[in-house]
Amino acid sequence: MSEDVEAIASRVIEVAIGVHVDVGPGLFESVYETLLATRLQKQGLHIDRQVPVKARIDNIDFPEAFRADLIVGGKLLVELKSVEKLAPIHARQTLTYLRLLNQPLGLLINFGGITLKEGLKRILNNYRQPKY
Repeated sequence: MSEDVEAIASRVIEVAIGVHVDVGPGLFESVYETLLATRLQKQGLHIDRQVPVKARIDNIDFPEAFRADLIVGGKLLVELKSVEKLAPIHARQTLTYLRLLNQPLGLLINFGGITLKEGLKRILNNYRQPKY
């Protein structure tokens, strides 16, 4: 049985914290992407990197409207940043990506801050967290 999106999100957050603790802020986004993807793959998760995502807007096809940094387990969009501070546009972009992908949950992770906690956001696309 495959993991649900919440379990995958928890694993990604745990691994991302480990990456941040190990290497700290200040590297290019591509370095964090490679480290995070590699560590998640070692845990047995399927990772797609830099996935082109198409969109159709005003009857115009955009075969690569954007590229998803990571799609984990085929269910979780992970958008990575390496900036001093997240801006509101980063969350809006991630929500747009979720809508185009028809995915319920995404993680926006900024490796540029002193701690990862300040740069971690869950982005929901009409998604309701399960009640336990």
